[in-house]
Amino acid sequence: MTEEIIISGFGGQGVLSMGKILAYSGMMEGKEVTWMPAYGPEQRGGTANVTVIVSDSPISSPILSSYDSAIVLNQPSLEKFEPKVKKGGVLIYDGYGISDPPKRKDIDVYRINAMDAAAEMNMIKTFNMIVLGGLLKIRPIVTIDSVLAALRKTLPQRHHNLIPQNEEALRKGMEIIQKQ
Repeated sequence: MTEEIIISGFGGQGVLSMGKILAYSGMMEGKEVTWMPAYGPEQRGGTANVTVIVSDSPISSPILSSYDSAIVLNQPSLEKFEPKVKKGGVLIYDGYGISDPPKRKDIDVYRINAMDAAAEMNMIKTFNMIVLGGLLKIRPIVTIDSVLAALRKTLPQRHHNLIPQNEEALRKGMEIIQKQ
């Protein structure tokens, strides 16, 4: 199993941390991983993306031109990465940031209203975990237990009280993702 993923959106949406947690989770499961972030100098509010590869075998290069899965959280990201999803791949988008939805018919397209769900749950900062939960429902690359263990390792001790909220967000994402 090798899964090549691009996660893209505005800085401040938790794009890079989502990728980091996914990669760390894969590492904790004994898988080979790469995590390669890219962002503009403005960070918060500018565009950011991260490429994550999770594999059972050695990874030859972290640089990709096409992806098995794409998570896009804003319109510019959709326009840039929709054409780069491999035929038969998966594209997940948050309805809040997309005004012109994906058009391709040769990939599986899923909508997740993560921003709306985060607002309803009064947990805006867990937006990215809702999205990650949606991905893991469609592509169970790693387990939720590994994600929670990765959160314990990557979050500062003072934020460990937020792990139950993050678990709730992951499970919410698994519930609300919908095939288009």
